[in-house]
Amino acid sequence: MAQQNAWVTGASSGIGREVTLRLVGRDWRVLASARNGSALEALERAGPGAGKVVPGPVDVTDGEAMTTLVNDFEARYGAIDTVILNAGDYRPMPAAEFSAELCQRLMAVNYQGVVNGIAAVLPGMLQRGRGEILINASVAGYRGLPLAAPYGASKAALIALAESLRAELGDSGVQIRVINPGFVKTSLTAQNPFKMPALLTPEQAAESIVSRVGGRGFEITFPVRFTWFLKLLRCLPYKLYFPLIRRITGIGR
Repeated sequence: MAQQNAWVTGASSGIGREVTLRLVGRDWRVLASARNGSALEALERAGPGAGKVVPGPVDVTDGEAMTTLVNDFEARYGAIDTVILNAGDYRPMPAAEFSAELCQRLMAVNYQGVVNGIAAVLPGMLQRGRGEILINASVAGYRGLPLAAPYGASKAALIALAESLRAELGDSGVQIRVINPGFVKTSLTAQNPFKMPALLTPEQAAESIVSRVGGRGFEITFPVRFTWFLKLLRCLPYKLYFPLIRRITGIGR
């Protein structure tokens, strides 16, 4: 079987790091990207199999650098088969502390960073007639949640982006898929000032993602009970949703 190549952004820690290790354990070669070059070098040493983790330090907000990184990797190792665009940022924002700068920063990383990743790989995938792009969004993109205005907006934008591309690409051979996890225990979610229900470890989240690589379904979501509860909230009219979400979170009451 030919060597399979993947690209994982946000690979220096959390879900991205664990996804990279699991792909390498399945004999994939992985272009591992993040801003933290030293963390990527440590990941290279931790991964099983010599040369299977290829560190690619890059800032996802730099579209030109992202494209150069992909072109250089593919020139050396061959086409990237699967991309997992996982890099993201988060900070809770109370309405009383509304920050245009924070909204701009999270949109630049969470949304534009994914856009830059897609732009770097989609033309080549369409030319080859094959490829898989997984976009790590969030259940926070399903509906507006307290304290999550900038984060949720960026994730809702990703879901809409993925839906639009999926509908248009059709039978092109390129699969656009979206990942909508619930709460995962990371340094980012540790900022939340509330108890997070159905909290998963990065290892559990990564296994849920990697086990579905190569699948056909549009959405990967977990843990199922929690995420389906949030899906049901999307169906509620506003006059029911706002009082319910205030009661559930205890915020805005």
